[in-house]
Amino acid sequence: MTPEIRPREVVYRDQYQHIYRVTAEFDGFTKTFFVNDYGRRVGVVIARGDEVLLVRQYRFLVNEVAWEIPGGKVDPDETPEQAALREGLEETCLRCRNLQPLLYFHPGLDTFDNPTFMFLAEEFEETSPANLHAQEVSERVWVPLEQCVKMIFTRQIVDSLTIAALLAYHTRKHHPELLAP
Repeated sequence: MTPEIRPREVVYRDQYQHIYRVTAEFDGFTKTFFVNDYGRRVGVVIARGDEVLLVRQYRFLVNEVAWEIPGGKVDPDETPEQAALREGLEETCLRCRNLQPLLYFHPGLDTFDNPTFMFLAEEFEETSPANLHAQEVSERVWVPLEQCVKMIFTRQIVDSLTIAALLAYHTRKHHPELLAP
């Protein structure tokens, strides 16, 4: 049941996203999708022993400061790895080394185009606070991984990118047998 896909029509565009309409013709019916394309995104779990570094940033939809891992957009001239290194530095003043792939996923499969790459950094060095994007991050805190998991289930961490990354890291640490070789 593979549909015939008509060309995309951009209905809105700005520097962060574009929304396009696309029509899919199936055998016997037609469906129109409005897809919000944010481009590729990254996140990085920065770990130190049994702790993970979380940052706090204001988020409009929840109208409060949210707990998150560092992350953001992959610029057109960057690889996901380069973007993860940049975001880690900008949001934490830590220069991450030896990034390891942690997880790849799509937050939505019909109307949200946002391929997401998650990385793990267990090696890093502190840099100058001048690198911190003060307008984005209000604080950074080392939190035990087990406490992070509790924060997910008590709705203290609600960001989907952060939830996916922390649960993937928790699985990697405590159940490596579940991971693909």
